Amino acid sequence: MIKGIAKLLLALNGNVKKSQIAAGFAWGTLLGLIPAGNIFWIVIFFISFFFTHNHASKISALAFLKILSPLFAFQIDALGWFVLTGIEPLQPLFTTMYNMPFVPFTGFNNTLVMGGIAAGIILWIPVYVLLMAFIPLYRNRIAPKIRQSKIVKAIGKFPLLSMIDKAMKR
Repeated sequence: MIKGIAKLLLALNGNVKKSQIAAGFAWGTLLGLIPAGNIFWIVIFFISFFFTHNHASKISALAFLKILSPLFAFQIDALGWFVLTGIEPLQPLFTTMYNMPFVPFTGFNNTLVMGGIAAGIILWIPVYVLLMAFIPLYRNRIAPKIRQSKIVKAIGKFPLLSMIDKAMKR
């Protein structure tokens, strides 16, 4: 876990393209909103590896959203219910999908799964755009202030953290 956070910090403070970090957060948002363990989640997770993005930012966003998911599960469920029952033109598509051989096992007809997919697709571009704007702000203004703070300098003197710092530099 510490190694993943260290990789994310290295990416934010290093030469990793901001578009790759933002894309990683967008993938993590999509995966974090879909309940893990169903076939949709697994397929999207594997598909994500075919695109260029920062994997540490994807895993960080995924973990953060999985921790917070009970707080907004009701809204995701309501969105899934609306998509599955409230959009009349999609009803024949869902009926056809449900009658196909393998598709029902994906759990698309579960309101949490459908709500997570819909919310992830809706939030993909806003998350990407916000992070594209935030990363330069972080790199130019916030990170230098954090590095120069007395707390960070004091924490850096602890042996365990100096070992982590050395590991991060490798």
